[in-house]
Amino acid sequence: MLDNPTLRITEIFHSLQGEAKTVGCPTVFVRLTGCPLRCQYCDTTYAFEGGEIHDLAAIKSKVMELGAKKVTITGGEPLAQPNVFLLMTLLCDIGLELSLETSGAMSLDEVDERVSIVLDLKTPGSLECDRNKMENISLLKLKDQIKFVICDRSDYEWAKAKIDQLQLGVKVGELLFSPSYEQLKPMQLAQWVLEDSLDVRVQLQLHKIIWGNEPGR
Repeated sequence: MLDNPTLRITEIFHSLQGEAKTVGCPTVFVRLTGCPLRCQYCDTTYAFEGGEIHDLAAIKSKVMELGAKKVTITGGEPLAQPNVFLLMTLLCDIGLELSLETSGAMSLDEVDERVSIVLDLKTPGSLECDRNKMENISLLKLKDQIKFVICDRSDYEWAKAKIDQLQLGVKVGELLFSPSYEQLKPMQLAQWVLEDSLDVRVQLQLHKIIWGNEPGR
């Protein structure tokens, strides 16, 4: 272990969780800089580069200062920086409820078992479907979640097929279907799910409903 491990951070901020099972809950977000993917609908392109270097102690101090008991590690792709695993363990050790938002393109092998993983399984419409690291599926547990960002009907059918093929409904606690913002109407996705009686949670991005595309929300 390095004497003074660091991470490149785009922002640390306090907001409401916009997605997944803790939607609406006050949460501290730690957004790491950098991502090897270029999904066509990405709404955090500002996190691809730049940021500032912070040691883990400084990150921990800022997170504690903001006060929320729930913390989300996000990006970019947070697992692209190896020291993030040390950070997650550090934050779990002080009793925080931690979640990780990841594209699934990087290995989950070293993620602390106390962390709740939200894995974004990339659909063909993302244009990064070939980056899915499918061996990660076997590492997921019932406390974890898999998210599909649905761009069109083809994505919807692809996601349904993956759920069946990989038996995802028994591997994780939640399957999330999110319409690609301003690309697929939420009403259309809701109609498809209802017609198929699909056992998934349709979710909208609460932070965008409240604040739009404002960075740091």
